[in-house]
Amino acid sequence: MSGVTSGSTSGNPTGTAFHAPLAWLDGRWQADVLLRADADGHWVEVKAGVPAAEAPADARRLDGPVLPSLVDAHSHAFQRAFVGLAEQRDSEADDFWSWRDRMYGVALRVTPRQLKTIAAQLYTELLAGGYTQVCEFHYLHHREDGSPYEDELAMAFALAEAAQEVGIGLTLLPVLYAHAGFAQPALRDTQRRFRTDAPWVWNACQRINAAGLPLVRAGVALHSLRAAHPEDVRALQSLIGDADIPIHIHVAEQMQEVNDCVAATGKRPLDFLADHGLDPRWQLVHATHSTREEIARIAASGAGVVICPGTEANLGDGLADLDGWLSAGVPMTVGSDSQVTRGWVEELRWLEYGQRLGLQRRNVAARPGVQPSTAARLFDASVAGSARAAGLPAWGFVPGARADFLVLDVEADGLAGLPAASLMDGLVFASQGATWREVVVAGQRRATVDADRRRQYVATMSALWG
Repeated sequence: MSGVTSGSTSGNPTGTAFHAPLAWLDGRWQADVLLRADADGHWVEVKAGVPAAEAPADARRLDGPVLPSLVDAHSHAFQRAFVGLAEQRDSEADDFWSWRDRMYGVALRVTPRQLKTIAAQLYTELLAGGYTQVCEFHYLHHREDGSPYEDELAMAFALAEAAQEVGIGLTLLPVLYAHAGFAQPALRDTQRRFRTDAPWVWNACQRINAAGLPLVRAGVALHSLRAAHPEDVRALQSLIGDADIPIHIHVAEQMQEVNDCVAATGKRPLDFLADHGLDPRWQLVHATHSTREEIARIAASGAGVVICPGTEANLGDGLADLDGWLSAGVPMTVGSDSQVTRGWVEELRWLEYGQRLGLQRRNVAARPGVQPSTAARLFDASVAGSARAAGLPAWGFVPGARADFLVLDVEADGLAGLPAASLMDGLVFASQGATWREVVVAGQRRATVDADRRRQYVATMSALWG
């Protein structure tokens, strides 16, 4: 990435320029990197080997190594209000399904105003965690009694307002949620706020995109194959047509879901989806329980996977076949999901450590002779998958991508004293606490702590649970 795009390096009168002592380019740290953004906050030039003395006079010198941020490819913002409230067991068994029933307790109570407050706190924390775009898998649509708000998208726009207040990018994914299970014609009463069909979801997507909100865009989602039956999938596909938007779905997260899908359709979930016209717009969330044959089919389709290691560990979902997905070249991203973890460093650490525990091996994700650094391979894979997951044209340090980046604090715990070549390894496997000097979105520095926002969040939590 040492090439130069159009534009002069002598100045940047219509945009913003930065100079980094080190930047993560092409899978390694490179020295003296000039980054120039246009007036709309997108990269027009990324060039290594430009000494600070030769950088444009208006280029801001960055105080540390610079790396791309990541997209949080799977988030349920309202679940931030449930974190820490499901870590006790009062019966013989506790699993994903019992957690889900308790989670509905917050889903049935949150108002649009409370949702905005919760989301604003969460999105601030996600910025602190190194994410600058969040894909909101949004199914909390209606009033507490299940009736529509006067504006049916009141909850969606509450999320958009929170994202704009915080300054994080947002991909809203209104969710098709029509059934309680594979053999169920309708939803349970506890799911009444989620009820939608294909036309509702497509209309919501179009309305959000037509609003033209800065840093906000929309795609669509299907909750799962148990909640969106084959006729629902086909109906939404027909409405979307060739529209270039992301399409997300929870799939193969739990073995019970896999077994129920086989009983209802004769197919495992990933195999079933592969029969229904997957393409690169699709993002398969979790995809925990897979076969190598299914992985090969997903790879051939161009679809991506979104793995959420923190949540999957918290819920006892199981371990994804990381080596299978990476070896097949399937685009991969990570997500905060239930919000028990809210930073990508911890997600990548969990992703690798889960594999080490399960396989009793070290550096599972490394690729000897090609990319021997486990951290680098996981990070680069996540950067590469970020644009498609969020429905953006590009991501990272490439011309046309939004000018988002992180400035690393090399004095942070676990990083101090490390040689430059080992900073990515130290970041993922040794760092603790805050590691960024700056978080930048569209060329603008963002706050990663806001005392007033936190106070409002605490008041909302008190109202919900106090």
